[in-house]
Amino acid sequence: MATNKVLLVDGMALLFRGFFATSFRGNFMYTSKGVPTNGVYQFLRYLMDSVQKFEPTHVICCWDMGSKTFRTELYAGYKANRDEPPKELIPQFDLVKEVVEAFNMPNVGLENFEADDCIGTLAHAYSMENEVTVLTGDQDLLQLVKENIRVAIMRKGQGNYEVFDQGNFYEKKGLSPKQIIDLKGLMGDSSDNYPGVKGIGEKTAIKLLQEYETVDDLLNNIENLPKGVQTKINANLEMLHLSRSLAEIKCDVPISCSLDTSKWNVDHVTATNKLNELEFKNIDRWFITS
Repeated sequence: MATNKVLLVDGMALLFRGFFATSFRGNFMYTSKGVPTNGVYQFLRYLMDSVQKFEPTHVICCWDMGSKTFRTELYAGYKANRDEPPKELIPQFDLVKEVVEAFNMPNVGLENFEADDCIGTLAHAYSMENEVTVLTGDQDLLQLVKENIRVAIMRKGQGNYEVFDQGNFYEKKGLSPKQIIDLKGLMGDSSDNYPGVKGIGEKTAIKLLQEYETVDDLLNNIENLPKGVQTKINANLEMLHLSRSLAEIKCDVPISCSLDTSKWNVDHVTATNKLNELEFKNIDRWFITS
């Protein structure tokens, strides 16, 4: 029986969400030295809220380590549609990791891989003997759902989560978690900038996978598909396979993180010192009672 409850945090998802939730009003928050802190402040609010909600025994934060990964080598257009981060966000990338460290949580990341791959690898390893909750805003991570792994997608407003687990997944998505990879292969992903099969959208892709289960079985039965769908798939076969590779989260990257180092055990003195350094006003009292 799983006893530990591990929370794996998609750090960039929380930081970006926190930054843009406050910056659209021009509320960047600056220290007296002129360092912007709005993203870090909001990141902490999201994090503490999730700790209250999911009551983990262990917490680990995973990060992207730059924009170049094995996926950009596979496909130069991968995420190429994304703007440079705003100048007020850039100093907060290092700052947020310092705060995570001050709260006694490990920061995990690996060059050439995305945070998703680190989350997938750790989730897979921990789920053998522990309950794992993945906290993110990213639907790609839904493919990780299985026994002892659930994914909490952050929804609009603080404290709103849609939790996907083995029991409710099919009812919510009409597919199994593993089929999410093939779904992305067929329909592509506009936010990650890969097209899948041009002309096949989500509804058609779901219908095809409900009927044939996998892309491989679909291709084995291609002559049974409507002529229009056959034409689209044949014209985009290479991109279909490539999109599937881009969509699949690696669960075997060379990282590890001992659970002993990630117990949720905040040293209030260290954490408060860091928050005072950032000149946060009330958050120290707020997090200590959480």
